[in-house]
Amino acid sequence: MHENIGVYNKSMATKQNNAIYDLYDKPPFFTWLGLSLQHLFSMFGATVLVPLLVGLNPGVALFTSGVGTLLHLLITRGKVPAYMGSSFAFIIPMASLMKTIGYPAVAQGIISVGLVYLIVAFIITFTGTAWIDAIFPAEVVGPIIMVIGLSLASSAASSATTVNGKYDWKIFVVALITLLATIAFNMFLRGFLGLLPILLGIIFGYVVALLFGLVDLSPIAAAHWFQLPDYETFIGKDGFKFYPAAILSMAPLALVTLSEHLGHLMVLSKITGHDFFANPGLKRTLTGDGTASVVAGLIGGPAVTSYGENIGVMQLSRVYSVWVIGGAAFFAITFSFIGKLSALISTIPGAVTGGVGFMLYGVIAAAGLQVIVDNKVDYSQKRNLMIAAPILVVGIGDFHLQLGAQVNFSGVAIATLLGIVLNLILPKIAASEK
Repeated sequence: MHENIGVYNKSMATKQNNAIYDLYDKPPFFTWLGLSLQHLFSMFGATVLVPLLVGLNPGVALFTSGVGTLLHLLITRGKVPAYMGSSFAFIIPMASLMKTIGYPAVAQGIISVGLVYLIVAFIITFTGTAWIDAIFPAEVVGPIIMVIGLSLASSAASSATTVNGKYDWKIFVVALITLLATIAFNMFLRGFLGLLPILLGIIFGYVVALLFGLVDLSPIAAAHWFQLPDYETFIGKDGFKFYPAAILSMAPLALVTLSEHLGHLMVLSKITGHDFFANPGLKRTLTGDGTASVVAGLIGGPAVTSYGENIGVMQLSRVYSVWVIGGAAFFAITFSFIGKLSALISTIPGAVTGGVGFMLYGVIAAAGLQVIVDNKVDYSQKRNLMIAAPILVVGIGDFHLQLGAQVNFSGVAIATLLGIVLNLILPKIAASEK
């Protein structure tokens, strides 16, 4: 997977990679701490939101995200700067299973999701990844990466305008100020502070939110300094019971997160200039992701997946160091035991995360646009246009497929599949162009 996808062409690595700290660079200690905290703050809201919606323990989710990230780094030999956070793809079945059965059923479903990843990784061991060249040329990769970023736009906009489903102009103002502050920090700061525009934007936005009365500090006062997460297992209080319905409702959704995994790996390869499909290889990245979910299911956390928020941070900061990602994982594990710190971060209002989200999700979309520009994809050719157009609208519009109450294939997953199929079946030249 080197020649026909310019994203991964080694000759382009030097051109594309303008890293301040590259994959294996270890920043100075205090710089390292700041960069890692920036990643933690960026992913914290989403990672904790999933267990809150489902009914799981947020402390366990934070712990499993950190452990899962370290496992992913270990399995990929420290070569992929990916952060593992709570996956939104499984919210509906997890919430349903928690209400009707309890966590043992949820755990078995999560473990089954991880096993699907491991099975696919095992298959790739024998089939190789040459097939990726055929199904993911630049005319497919570019729009898919754009969709991954832009599909999150409505989520950011909702967080930045409403609270409890009601529009509030204060939310709008705080989100806009947070966005503008993040842009200013990114453009005008130098040195150490210039590496932390997202973290500084969140802190600045938080202070503004405090002034607008949008922050509830009572959870911080109520939290203990030391707080052991409430771990659970797939074995219930009455002993082990097998829940095939849980597995059947969750395992198929691994196909959704598999497509997200591929998309995130494409984005990371693009922005860092390193071909992660070749080294360490898709079998290792899938094994790392799958193992992280299996471990999460064993100790009470939700399924995990790589996070677009953290990819956006890397794109903005030009810091791709695995040391920084590992530091964020360490902080996540540590904070899961420090109740007041976890509570402090959990009080960051949606206005702030939404304002920062406008930037983080937008830079992912811009990376997709750069793929198209770098590879000189010609949209005067009907074939390229017929591939890109439906990918963008289906993905951004969330044209999703729902089968029953628990199985839901997102618009991103459908757009990815549609792009692959169109690329394989459409002729190189339309009949009207001959």
